[in-house]
Amino acid sequence: MSDLLEPLIRQRADPHITRHTDGLYYFTASVPQYDRIELRRAATLEGLVDARAFVAWRKPDTGPWSELIWAPELHFNQGAWYVYFAAAHTRALDEQGMFQHRMYAIRNTAADPFTGEWEFLGQVDSGIDSFCLDATTFTHRGQLYYLWAQKDRAIAGNSNLYIAPMSMPWQLAGAPVLLSQPEFDWECRGFLVNEGPSVLQRHGKVFISYSASATDENYAMGLLWAHDDADLLDPSSWHKSPEPVMRSCAEDSVFGPGHNSFTEGATPDEVLLVYHARTYTEIEGDPLWNPDRHTFVKPLRWSAEGMPLFGRPSRRD
Repeated sequence: MSDLLEPLIRQRADPHITRHTDGLYYFTASVPQYDRIELRRAATLEGLVDARAFVAWRKPDTGPWSELIWAPELHFNQGAWYVYFAAAHTRALDEQGMFQHRMYAIRNTAADPFTGEWEFLGQVDSGIDSFCLDATTFTHRGQLYYLWAQKDRAIAGNSNLYIAPMSMPWQLAGAPVLLSQPEFDWECRGFLVNEGPSVLQRHGKVFISYSASATDENYAMGLLWAHDDADLLDPSSWHKSPEPVMRSCAEDSVFGPGHNSFTEGATPDEVLLVYHARTYTEIEGDPLWNPDRHTFVKPLRWSAEGMPLFGRPSRRD
């Protein structure tokens, strides 16, 4: 068997796969039309390829959340299903040249998210009125946290990473805490970007992977980590890798890996890395409308010190 990876699901960017307590894998991602939230599920990862796409929500024709539905994530929080996503009221850029997305949530209280009713809960307000997106949630020591990317008008660049505790799965309980902003060369190519955070808790540490730079071949993945017993709301608790942990592999024609998530493998101890990438760089027209960011999945490896090893985006090791 070749060590080279093939895409698992084609034309799905910003992929999020979670394995629920029912043993099934649940998948969602940005669709190329940016007009809806789709869910798939299957007993195996391979089964997701041809699984029926269930439309949980469609954007309205007009209004604050009627354009560019980006980066949905499905989470089961406190007894209900939630999808967190970003949406804008227009495709136009604002006076700072930024898209105008804000973060939103929908909820389904049914045990089966493919049944019941998906309720639109409105904006998840960070307290900062600016471009924001790529929200994820995680629970640590009994506290639910919200983690996302947002523009600070006083900081150069497109987006930084923030964290806050949650009082409910759609409301924050505290002010945003800045965890990371673009500072290294590999985070500032094309655009100054930190976005797409994802959380993994293993080996006595809390890891946050994230993506940086423009979404072309410059897109790369970085890593933050804190000790399990640290105060996650204290920026000094977090360490940041000065080098990317995954980047383009021109040798194998896999470019711009990023916006990842983590899911369970064959056993609870096996971690799979889920991410998107392109297989060519010659994009015609606006990259925003290029549909060929594909979902890849590969095993995550570990160092002797308990640090994740992401490897090359094109290979299994």
